[in-house]
This record gives sequence, structure tokens and C-alpha cells, in this order.
Amino acid sequence: MHTKLDIRLAQKLIMTPQLQQAIKLLQLSKLELQQIINQALMENPFLDEIPEETAEADEDEMYKTTTTSESDSKVEVEAEQVTPLDGMDLKWDDYLSDDGVDTKELSYFKDSDEDAMTYEQTVSRPSSLSEHLSWQLNLSTSDPVIKNIGEAIIGNIDDNGYLQATMEEISGICGVSKDIVLGVLTLMQGFDPPGIAARDMRECLLIQIAQLGFKDTIVEAIVSEHLPDFEKKRFPVIARKLGITLDDLSHAIKIIERLEPKPGRSFYSSDNLYIVPDVFVIKYEGEYLVILSDDGLPRLKLNPTYKRMLKKGSGLAEDARGYLEDKFRSAIWMIRSIEQRNRTIYKVAQSIVRCQEEFLEKGINYLKPLTLREIADDINMHESTVSRVTNNKYICTPQGIFELKYFFSSGLSTSDGNSCSSTSVRDMLQRLIADENHKKPYSDQQIMEFLKGQQIEIARRTVAKYRKELKIPSASRRRKLLI
Repeated sequence: MHTKLDIRLAQKLIMTPQLQQAIKLLQLSKLELQQIINQALMENPFLDEIPEETAEADEDEMYKTTTTSESDSKVEVEAEQVTPLDGMDLKWDDYLSDDGVDTKELSYFKDSDEDAMTYEQTVSRPSSLSEHLSWQLNLSTSDPVIKNIGEAIIGNIDDNGYLQATMEEISGICGVSKDIVLGVLTLMQGFDPPGIAARDMRECLLIQIAQLGFKDTIVEAIVSEHLPDFEKKRFPVIARKLGITLDDLSHAIKIIERLEPKPGRSFYSSDNLYIVPDVFVIKYEGEYLVILSDDGLPRLKLNPTYKRMLKKGSGLAEDARGYLEDKFRSAIWMIRSIEQRNRTIYKVAQSIVRCQEEFLEKGINYLKPLTLREIADDINMHESTVSRVTNNKYICTPQGIFELKYFFSSGLSTSDGNSCSSTSVRDMLQRLIADENHKKPYSDQQIMEFLKGQQIEIARRTVAKYRKELKIPSASRRRKLLI
């Protein structure tokens, strides 16, 4: 046992903080990147936002920067035209009128004429399910005990309109007996929408059946006693057990199919979520052009005032200089990381467009099988980098808006020796089932034979797999009626 020194040569990959920041920015969505930039603008004094007018004037330069190589990328610093604020004598009279109290020119003050409500304050908002039920509860009773129990019930109703708490739990919360809670629940089950506050689907349907006047009929018997057979479309079994004909059963089935299994569906939030594409693809003079979208993203520049303060002889204290140097390096790496992110997204999108040009021309049936490895080899990048770029990024094409990951799919062999994208096969399967006869839906075997007729080599279990991924039920569950 002894100690000695030796020299070894080894290769290691070290994740520097700058590299970690670049990787983090690469996989962020546009909204997340905007939040990161806004946070950096608040925390780093070296970062300034370029005004929109200046950004539009430099738009051509932005695209040049996008296509330049990484070695040629440099941070452009604005000319030092900002006068230091030290010792500046601000003349407040320039901001005020002659009387010194003109508040119309100051954005922090408003005249009484400007106190009118904005458009957003005047737009009506639809009531929620709980508000709708509370309104009916207040109209139905003035007893505070019943109201308290009713509010407890409303608070335990989910978005679908079902009660998620037991009678014991509600009685414990309100300090009353279960019989009183059950009486309030029966009262509320007569509220709108029909079937509300039910504890399961059978009770929900039975409430609606009673309100429609079909109590003590075949309709009620089917739901109360034969609901499992009804869900599995075992109509002959139901008819035999009830001792009725299939013709009588068909009328009852039509009534049940019109009932609402999710009473709270009509109160679902109708807020539309809009997708802002990161990349646009347009056709110009017979060629497809890739354009990056930077709408809503602040464009950054270095603050010349703080840069001047770092010059030698500025009289800064050692700790202040260290702080500014750290923020200066952080600002430069932030700008470079964003530029590198834009260049990488551009390269990946351009490679996808080259591979899927036939899809852009003719539609989904011409989507080619594509892997991350193929794109990575085309642009000389690692496969993991391409994966990060395509995460939460969207592209606007002549065929619609798609996530970048949409273009990556496995391939199925065709009888002519070529390959077909699995995404195209899923689309064909979905359209085939949408146009089928609902009385005689296609089985997985029939769908497989149809696809083979289209020269697509596919197994029946693969058809079943794609059908489940598309959330399409089996043929027996898609069948409407057997008569």
C-alpha cells in the first residue's frame, strides 16, 4: 500500500451550466420560453427588450441569423447612445401642464369619464353547474338546515353531475341523520339538468326515465334489471328475459339511447384553447419555405449603460463588478441560447418538410414513415436533440396545424415493396368505420382484409391495436340494433 501520482487521458462529457440552459430552452414550448425571457428581463439588468418597431425593421436580419452557422453567431451590442442617469436633473414641469395638475397626460390617473367598464367586464359568463344548482336550491327552500345539506351535496358533485360522497359522509359533515340527507338528495335529484346528483349511471338513467313518464314500463325494467346486457348489446337476451318481441325492445332502446349518461356535460367549460404555431410552411414559386414565428416573444439586446459601467476605471467596487460581470455573462448566454434554439428548430422543420413534401401536396394518405434517427442524420445532430425540438412544438402547413411529433411514425410494408405510414393507416381505419353500416359494423378481420386490398400488409391484432388507440369500440359495441 503506497501513494503515487500518474497521468491518465480520458474523455468526459461535462454538463456546464451554459449547456444545461441551452438544453432547457430547446425543449420549452413557446409559452414557457416567453415566461423564462420575461423572468430574465426582470432579474438581469443587462437584458433589454428591443422595441417592436425596431424588431420589425430588423426582420430580414433575423432570418439571416437563423440560417447562419453557430461559429458565425455573435451578440450584437447596441451603440452606446444612452446618457448616464447620474446627476441628471429631471424637469417635472415638462410632464405637467401649466396648472401642474393636468392628469390626462399621466397614465396613472384617470378622469371620471374614463371610468367606464371595459369590454371584458361587460361580457356575460355562463353559470357553472354548482351555481346553477345553488340557484335552484335557494328557490326551493328557505330552511337553513336544508340549504346547508344541499350545499354540501353540491360541493361533492363532479363535472359529470354525479355525487361522489356517501350519505354517511354528508350526514357527518352536516351533523344530521342519513334520512334527512336522503330527503334533501331526493329533492335535488328533481333539479335541472335531469339526472343530476345521481350516485351511479343506473340511478341517473332511472331519474330521467321517471321524469319522462316511463315509470313501470319496459324502459325502466331494462335499465333497472338488465343494464349490463344492454351495455354489451345483448338485445335478444334482454327480449327473452322480459318475454317481449324484438320490435317492442327496439322502441325502448331508442328511448334509452336518447338519455343523458353525463348530466353535467352541458356545463362543461367552453373555453377554446388556441395553438400558436412555432413554424409556418408556405409555398412560394413552387418551393416550400420554412418561417419561424416569434410573435409574442421579446427580442433581447444588451443594455449599453451597464456595459459602460464595466469598463476599466469606472470606479466600481469589487463586489459590484463581480455582480455585473456575472450578469453580463448570463445575458450573453441567454441570447446565444435563444439564437441556437431558433436555428435548431429551423433545421429540424426544414428537414421534415423535405421528407414530407408529398404529404404537404396531397394529404395524409401520402405521409411517409419517418424516425428521429433519419432527421438527426440529415442535419448532423443527436437523436435526443431532435426529440427535444419536436416536443410541444407546432407547425402550420397547407394541410393544417400539426405537432412536430405527428410526422414521426412507424411504417407498414405494402405489397409493392414500399412502406406506408401507420398514421395514414389509422386515418383510413377511422374513415372506414365512420362510413360503415351501424347495423352490421366491420369486424377487425374485415378491416384487415379491406386494408390488404389497399396493398397494406397488416395483421388483425394490429388493426385491433390501432382501433383501441383511436378509442373506437369493438364491432359488437358499435352495433346499433340487430333488427
